[in-house]
Amino acid sequence: MSRTAYRTCPLCEALCGLELTVEGHRVTRVRGDAKDPFSKGFICPKGATLGVLDGDPDRLQEPLVRSGDEHAKADWEHSFAVVQRRLREIITAHGANAVAIYLGNPSAHTIAGPLYGAAVVKAIGTRNLYTASTSDQMPKHVSSGRMFGDPMAVPVPDLDRTDHLLMLGANPLESNGSLCSAPDFPGRLKAIRRRGGTITVVDPRRTRTAALADRHVFIRPGADAYLLLALVHTLFAEDLVRLRHLAPAGPAASAGPSAPSPAVNGLDDLRALAVGFSPETVAETTGIQAAEIRRMARELAAADRAAVYGRLGTCTQEFGTLASWLVDVLNVLTGNLDREGGAMFPRAAHVPVYRKKRPFTSGRWQSRVRGLPEMNGELPAATLADEILTPGVGQVRALITIGGNPVLSTANGARLDEALAGLDFMVSVDPYLNETTRHADVILPPPRPAQTGHFDLALTGFAVRNYVRYSPPAIPPPDGRPTESDILARLATIASGQDADPALLDEFIIGSTLAKATAAEGSPVQGRDPAELRDLLRGDSGAERRLDMMLRLGPYGDGFGAEPDGLTLTGLRDDHPHGLDLGALTPRLGEVLCTASGRVELCPPPFAADVERLRAGLRTGPATEAEPYVLIGRRHLRSNNSWLHNVPELVGGSNRCTLQLNHDDAARLGVGAGDLVRVISRTGAVEAVAEPTESLMAGVVSLPHGWGHDRPGTRMRTADGHAGQNVNAITDEREIDPLSGNSVFNGVPVRLEPLGHQIPV
Repeated sequence: MSRTAYRTCPLCEALCGLELTVEGHRVTRVRGDAKDPFSKGFICPKGATLGVLDGDPDRLQEPLVRSGDEHAKADWEHSFAVVQRRLREIITAHGANAVAIYLGNPSAHTIAGPLYGAAVVKAIGTRNLYTASTSDQMPKHVSSGRMFGDPMAVPVPDLDRTDHLLMLGANPLESNGSLCSAPDFPGRLKAIRRRGGTITVVDPRRTRTAALADRHVFIRPGADAYLLLALVHTLFAEDLVRLRHLAPAGPAASAGPSAPSPAVNGLDDLRALAVGFSPETVAETTGIQAAEIRRMARELAAADRAAVYGRLGTCTQEFGTLASWLVDVLNVLTGNLDREGGAMFPRAAHVPVYRKKRPFTSGRWQSRVRGLPEMNGELPAATLADEILTPGVGQVRALITIGGNPVLSTANGARLDEALAGLDFMVSVDPYLNETTRHADVILPPPRPAQTGHFDLALTGFAVRNYVRYSPPAIPPPDGRPTESDILARLATIASGQDADPALLDEFIIGSTLAKATAAEGSPVQGRDPAELRDLLRGDSGAERRLDMMLRLGPYGDGFGAEPDGLTLTGLRDDHPHGLDLGALTPRLGEVLCTASGRVELCPPPFAADVERLRAGLRTGPATEAEPYVLIGRRHLRSNNSWLHNVPELVGGSNRCTLQLNHDDAARLGVGAGDLVRVISRTGAVEAVAEPTESLMAGVVSLPHGWGHDRPGTRMRTADGHAGQNVNAITDEREIDPLSGNSVFNGVPVRLEPLGHQIPV
C-alpha cells in the first residue's frame, strides 16, 4: 500500500517542497508539493529524480574499511574502533593539527553538517579546517563580515518586490539560485518583467538567464570589479548617490561631499577610491563601452526599487572579494540596502536575534606552507594539498571528509588526488565510493535521503521570504543504522578521546545553550531555570531536541511558553507539514549590524588597499600571448557539482561535458562541432569535444564543473559511463583571491590545440 510523505528537496539551494509517494521502503514517485507556501508545487529535474537517487544501488549501506588496495564491508562498531585507534595514534604522535577536516557542499544541505560539523572540529582542536566555501562563496562572507560585522549577514535581492534587478555572474535558471534561496527562480524573474520591471544580466556567456533578461551585457571574465567600481564612480560623478533611509536627513537626502551618516562610514573614502575608475578607463578591460556603463548606473539610480545581485562568477575570480563588496556598495549608494524591493536580510526562524555577536575578524592563524590567512575559521581549500605533501612539523597526516568530492571540485584536483594517496589515515562520511573517498581507510555512509529528517539550517538564512519547514524521515532507517547526526556525534566523541555515548554531546550543547540564553539580556527566557526549560524540549533524537530549542529561542518561537502561538518543532511538524510562510522580508539592519563602529563600513581598509592591485591590472587581463584564451565554468540544471552524475535520468541524452568556444575562435583554429580540442594550462591538460557557439565572447572558452569520473577504485557505474572531463585538472591552486582565499575558477588562462578527431556530439 502506498502512502504520501512531504519533505524539502535537499539537492540545491532553492528549498522546494516535494510530495513523495512511498511504497514499502521505496520512493516510487516525486512531485512538487503544491501546498508548500514558498515553492507552490515548483520542481526541477533534479528534485524529480530524488526517488531514483534515494534507491541508487551504488549507495553504500554499510561501512567500508580498507584492506590493502580493496574496500571491504564492516560492521559499525569495528569501523568506529578503527577510526578511534588511528586518529588517537596520529594526534598523540603529531598533534591535533596533523588532522585536517574537509566539509563538502552537501553537508550544508543536511541537519547533521551544521549541527555537528563544528563539534568534530572543536573536539579534534585542529586549525586545519577546509570547506567548499573557499571554492565557492568565501568572498561574499568576507565582504559581509567587513561591511556589516557578520559574515553570515548576506543581503539577498527582494525578488518579489523589486523593479530593477542587475545580476552579475549568476545563472539561476541553471543553478536554481545560490546565496539567494528562491523556489521557481525563473518564475520570479518573469514576474519582475510582467509587473513592468527590468532585468540586466552581465556575463561572459549568454546563459539561459541572460536570454530571459531585458538586456544581456557581455563582460570579460574576471573584470566584474572594474565594472562595479566604474558604476560607483558614475554615481558619485553624476550626483546620483541617494542613501535614502540610510542618510541623516531623510529618505530623499543626497549625500554631499562631506555628508555624515549615522548608518554609514567611509563615504568620502569610497568616493576618492573610485576617482580613477571612470567608464572610459575600464572600457577596454571589461569589454563594455563607456556609454553602456553609464546607462547601467543611471538606470540603477533611477529605479524606485532596485537590487544588485552577484554570485558564483563574481566570487570565483581573482578580485572576488572586491566584486562581492562592490555589489553591496551599489545597494547602499542607491538607497536599496535593507529596503523593500532592494537587498534585504532574511530572518531565519532558528537564529535568535538577542544574541550578541563579535565583529568579524580574520587572519587569526595562517597556513603552515603558504602562510595564507584564516578566513571565517577556515583555511583555503587550495592549500590542502600543500599541507599534506610538504614534510615538517605540522604536516597533515590524516583527513576527515564530510560530504563533498574535493578531488573533482578543488583547483588542480590531480595534485590533491596525489596528496590523498599518501595520507597515513583518512575517514569519509559519504554515501559513495567516489573519486575522493576511494582514498579513505574507513567510509561511514549516512542513510538514504528519505530515511533522514531535514531542516535547512543554512539556507533559510538566504531565502527571499521568511520561511520554515521541518521534514521528518519519510522511511524509517533499518534498526541499528546510525543517522548522519549519530555518525558525526560519534566522531566528535572519539576525537575528544572519550568515545562516550553521543547523546551526551547533545545534552552538553543543550545545557550550555540554555544556560547562556537564560543569562542573556533580551532573551525570551532570561532569568528562567535551564533545567526546567530542558524538560520542555521535545523530539525523537538529540538533533530534533536541539532543533526544538533553537526554534523556541528564535524570533518566531514560543519562548518556552512565553508566546503560546510561537513556533516549536512539534507544532511545525504536526500543524505545518508543508512548511510555514513567515512573511516577506522586513528591514532589520539594526539587528544585523555588529561592526565595531555600529555602522555599515563602506570602505574597509583591506578592500581599499586591494584596489591598488585592481588598478595595476587595468588593460592587462588574465590572457597572455602564450595562453591567449581564458576559461570559465558552466552550470547545468540537471547537475549539481559532482553529486548527481550517478542518476541515469540526469546524465542521459547528448554530451553536456563539452568545450564551448566562440564561433569565430573555432573558425580561426579550424575547429568544428565534435572535434577534439586539447585545453592546456600551467597545471595540466584535458581533451574535450568542441561545441562552437555564439553564446560566448571571443577569447573565452567554457567547460562544466564536476565531471572527470574516470579514476579506478570507484563504485559509481552510471558516472563511470559518463565520465566527462575534469575542468579542475587545468585550474590553478596557486591562483586565489588574497582577501578571501577563494580559488580562481573563472578567467583561467589557457591555450588550445585542435586534435582534429571527429566525435559524435
